Amino acid sequence: MNPPRIIVLAAALMLLVIDFSSTATGQIAIDLTDYRKDSGITVRTKDASTLEITWLTSKRIQGEMLIDLRPDEPVIQSLSLKEGRQSAKILATRLDPVTSLTIGQRDKKAFDESFRGMVFFENPRQKPYETFQVKLTQKKVRVSSQGSRTTVSVGEVSAGSFSGHLQFTFNRNSPLIHAEAVMSTKEELRAILYDTGLSSTAPDWNNLVWLDALGNPKRMKVVTNLAARPLAVKFRAIAAESESGAFAVFPAPHQYFYPLDFADNFQFTWIGSGYSKMPAGFGFGIRQPPDGDKRWVPWFDAPANREHHLGVFYLLSPGNGEAALAEVARYTHEDRFKKLPAHRTFSSHYHIEHTVDFLNRQKEQKTDSIPRGLEAPGFVSKFKDTGVEIVHLGEFHHGWTPGQKTPDRLKMLKVMHEECARLSDDEFLLLPGEEPNVHLGGHWMSFFPNPVYWVLNRAASEPFEETIEGYGKVYHVGSSEDILNLMKKENGLMWTAHARIKGSIKFPDGYRDQPFYKSDNFLGAAWKAMPADLSRPTLGWRVLDLLDDMNQWGQRKQVLGEVDVFQVHPDYELYAPMNINYLRLDAIPKFADGWQPVLDALRGGEFFTTTGEILIPKFTIAGKQSGETIPASKGGKAVLEAQLEWTFPLAFAEVISGDGKSIRRQRVDLTDTESFGPRKVRVPVDLSNQKWVRFEVWDIAANGAFTQPVWIQ
Repeated sequence: MNPPRIIVLAAALMLLVIDFSSTATGQIAIDLTDYRKDSGITVRTKDASTLEITWLTSKRIQGEMLIDLRPDEPVIQSLSLKEGRQSAKILATRLDPVTSLTIGQRDKKAFDESFRGMVFFENPRQKPYETFQVKLTQKKVRVSSQGSRTTVSVGEVSAGSFSGHLQFTFNRNSPLIHAEAVMSTKEELRAILYDTGLSSTAPDWNNLVWLDALGNPKRMKVVTNLAARPLAVKFRAIAAESESGAFAVFPAPHQYFYPLDFADNFQFTWIGSGYSKMPAGFGFGIRQPPDGDKRWVPWFDAPANREHHLGVFYLLSPGNGEAALAEVARYTHEDRFKKLPAHRTFSSHYHIEHTVDFLNRQKEQKTDSIPRGLEAPGFVSKFKDTGVEIVHLGEFHHGWTPGQKTPDRLKMLKVMHEECARLSDDEFLLLPGEEPNVHLGGHWMSFFPNPVYWVLNRAASEPFEETIEGYGKVYHVGSSEDILNLMKKENGLMWTAHARIKGSIKFPDGYRDQPFYKSDNFLGAAWKAMPADLSRPTLGWRVLDLLDDMNQWGQRKQVLGEVDVFQVHPDYELYAPMNINYLRLDAIPKFADGWQPVLDALRGGEFFTTTGEILIPKFTIAGKQSGETIPASKGGKAVLEAQLEWTFPLAFAEVISGDGKSIRRQRVDLTDTESFGPRKVRVPVDLSNQKWVRFEVWDIAANGAFTQPVWIQ
């Protein structure tokens, strides 16, 4: 009896869809099978050729988007806002979502030699590539809902060998519209870029508004024949302003940016007419420059037969352009990492090369004092403005550093130590650090709890340790055994830099059985969103998978966030490649007292890592925090409890655990969340036979946060 009832119900749904589409539009089929009104998003046909979407953008303001179902007409008939019982105010009409897709070739040799196809050292820009307009080839509508959001797919799109559909996702009580061209290809080894935005052949908004890279407000009247040009802006956003309000265009703050060695603002937005392969019309939007920093520019990996989301956000505002930009900035806390009680923000792996710059300027200016121009370096103010309280450097990242003679090496170390002390204060701690890359294999970071003098090329006749006037204790290292001995004597930490990619393709896997790796002085590895792949809803899977693997290998290892860029200046787009570690520390250590508490927090797993938009102020499993141990007697049925804060609506969380042989994943659906919320999460988990467990949270823009493991003894 049950199967026939299910069949009848399914048939009834299909009839409902067919009847709705045929009577409402006469031409365009509208599939409402997976639509739910309780999502808070209302979707209905306004007339035979118009689809109307209405939703609350806040408690008192209702948004409206009209989609034109007629062929060869702009997709967005209008965007409007309505406050209370007032009449709706139109922000703009006859808008087309415009996207161009650049398709290039990946390096097959690099791919074959990489770890699981993860490559940084390649340059698709130096191989043949082509840019295509993403064309809407057929309009048809499918509406689906999940939690507090509804997605409206409005048609088929194609560009070169890629094809798919165009969709808009609306979020309850949020001014955001997430527009995406979702596309796939059957071709292997493709690398892609995309530029996107909004355009009109008859724009009815008055001004474009943005902030320059230093945050100065800029405003320009719409000039429809203005030749397209790129812009360097703050917050990666441009707003269009009309008499009734404004609407801004901006990307996912981290996912949109392929990894580079430099964090310059490479003009990630565009304005004007005739940009790239965009159709006729005046527009504005976001762009991915193909040449990047003109070093290694890997673009986005585009695996075959997977859906790649070429996304952008629109934000509707009842205010002017500046108000819209301010609302955009809220989603990244104004590109600043928010302060949390009982936590301190820690960031690692910066090749600023301040020491070499300092010494070179002293020589040029013939002085033994602080060189002119370095009294207050711009990187310090940039870190402070970004909310970073503790910075771990990666100085001396030069090929000649390991071969330095002892006097030259010690002079550089002394300047680094003195400059870190000078530039630190009560609210900011600058810490010496290096990526020495000798004697272990691959690339690795060193970190000591106080200034340490060590030389990297110990000769057979040299002592491991000696005292040198003016420096005190000096170490000489020439092997992995020397390095482990040094780390033990100075209570230091080391870890794999950019594990399984760049210069560490084979590591830490290649030395997992070595004594230095198994020691408590080897922390584990560092996490960064590298490589880039728009078919994934998360970032940095390379190192999150490694974290699981390392803990399956049997040692207790941690993963901290790293940034790994060269130089930092006030006008840089630093937030996009950044992440941050929130250490459980009550206070910032003073440089003069040493910074052992920072290393203790890392070694103890007493921190969480985030791109900044999601915070995990509190987290326990069976009452234990990350880095702590659950007794085996309580390792069966347990409860995960977490306090979450976020800006973009959340997508999902995962509880990941392992037994030494296999990984167990438990997904927690968070699609009922709205923008800007706190929530206490309580999740029953089965930890029977497991040895460790950790927690991740992700939002609709692929921003994420993750904890370190809790151990089960």
